[in-house]
Amino acid sequence: MWLRENAIDAVVDATHPFAARVSAHAATAAAELDIPALHLRRPEWVQRCGDLWTRVPDLTAAAAALTARDKQVLLTIGRQGVGAFVGCTGHGFVIRSIDAPDVPLPPRAKLLLARGPFTFDEELVLMSRHRIDVLVTKNSGGEQTEAKIFAARTAGLPVIMIDRPPLPEGAVTVADVGAAVRWLRESAPHRVR
Repeated sequence: MWLRENAIDAVVDATHPFAARVSAHAATAAAELDIPALHLRRPEWVQRCGDLWTRVPDLTAAAAALTARDKQVLLTIGRQGVGAFVGCTGHGFVIRSIDAPDVPLPPRAKLLLARGPFTFDEELVLMSRHRIDVLVTKNSGGEQTEAKIFAARTAGLPVIMIDRPPLPEGAVTVADVGAAVRWLRESAPHRVR
């Protein structure tokens, strides 16, 4: 195992909040070798006054939460989850992702390949230009992609917010790099400078 062969003293999982499989593998490997593991997760977005959120546990539930009044859907879920919406034939989709999905798109879909961060004004223009009725997004948290949440609030648009998958049982978590460094100094002091 790579961790053993390289004499790793601690594992810090700083992957995307939705990379559940990677987090599970990191936790399992650390447990098998009896080395400390930490999960660095930026804080989730929090629903505020004026937000019209429907919280759902996963992509399948997000697709099921679309209603007849949701004619135009803005999907900002990344390329890997688009397949969950292929059966949603009564909706038009604007799918924004960095890379093109490698699965079939919903029947009435427009693909926008773009890399953020996007400004509040850019998000408002996008929502207006495409006559968006609902935003579907993952609760990734972070300031760099939060403008779409502010824009939806300002435009009075509902948001279908996909909750993060749970971390492995007993996971130790911190919310920022400074806290991760402090944890490393305590958990593997002879390896951290």
